[in-house]
Amino acid sequence: MALQQNTDRIRTTHIGSLPRPHALLDVMKAKLNKQPYDEAGYQATLRRAVADCVRKQAECGIDIVTDGEFSKPGFFTYIQQRLEGYAARPNQKMILFQKEVAAFPEYYAEYFKQAMMGGTLIPITPVVCVGPVKYRGEELLQIDIDNLKAAAQAAGVPANRVFLPATAPSGVGINEHYKSDEEYFHALAEELNKEYRAIVAAGLLVQVDDPFLCDIFVEPGLDDRQKKRRAEIYVAATNRALQGVPPEMVRFHTCYGINEGPRLYEAALSDVIEHMLKINAGSYSFEGANPRHEHEYHLFERVKVPDGKVLCPGVITHASNIVEHPELIAERIMRFAKLVGRENVMAGADCGFSSQALYRTEVHDTVVWEKFKALRQGADIATKLLWK
Repeated sequence: MALQQNTDRIRTTHIGSLPRPHALLDVMKAKLNKQPYDEAGYQATLRRAVADCVRKQAECGIDIVTDGEFSKPGFFTYIQQRLEGYAARPNQKMILFQKEVAAFPEYYAEYFKQAMMGGTLIPITPVVCVGPVKYRGEELLQIDIDNLKAAAQAAGVPANRVFLPATAPSGVGINEHYKSDEEYFHALAEELNKEYRAIVAAGLLVQVDDPFLCDIFVEPGLDDRQKKRRAEIYVAATNRALQGVPPEMVRFHTCYGINEGPRLYEAALSDVIEHMLKINAGSYSFEGANPRHEHEYHLFERVKVPDGKVLCPGVITHASNIVEHPELIAERIMRFAKLVGRENVMAGADCGFSSQALYRTEVHDTVVWEKFKALRQGADIATKLLWK
């Protein structure tokens, strides 16, 4: 059996980001805004928060745990902290979900103000590549690894059931330096490879986060040939970044980048699947509890998952405060298990619950833990049916 496959039960996990405690947010905000703060106190607060987060995951019955991405303020800050060659463009307008926002401008004006960008520690601004890319995140990464391993050990979670998220090459800023996208992504992949390899060398699973793969297929102005070519570039860059990393140690996640919304303009899983399965990963995570996509399990009636690979569909959603009933969760798991085999399905969430460090998240932190408990209960129901 491959490392991420099930042996005697349906295993549970999630996508990584979780609501940060306010005590951590307060000191992180001071640090990011260059206000007076105590670095030793910040590190101690971070360690305690990660330990508490991992303990709660284990208590809820989550099998494969992580640090909640507690040290990361958000994608764009993370990029600038860990890679040289990037600059923020605070005066440049952020363009997100173009077709969706154009269709529902009033809704998304309110959404961005209150939910996605409300309560951020620092303004979210576009990031561009303005010089040679070079990885410099070794010290920050080691802090994450040390905190997560210590927390897992204290919670009694084996190291091979711990993952650390990292961004995919496609999520790292707009190129204004290199001659072509191919050249840019190749250079970027070489540097991100250092982070991926370091995570795996520490004995942890690496999760490659790539919501941008799905974006290609609803991007205005691209014809079918251009969409396919862009997806091929993303896949090649990700696999280059994973060079030397055993696939069984890799989780690949893609999604649609929106929480609560109409979500009429999202790629179909059928658009993405052939590209996703070319990533050299041991498991593939995608949205399955999202009611715009829940029916897409039928796709696996004709798509063959490569041997030894695991599907990790979302069976709980990050876009609602309703706690899913365990029997519905079990039903969602069973749909996939019947198509790809009980050993090849891991129960997950659609996406993270706080992709930015926010004071106000759409799903309340107390609700997240109840969703995780329901996830375990649903997986247990499915286990009894699948391992009679």
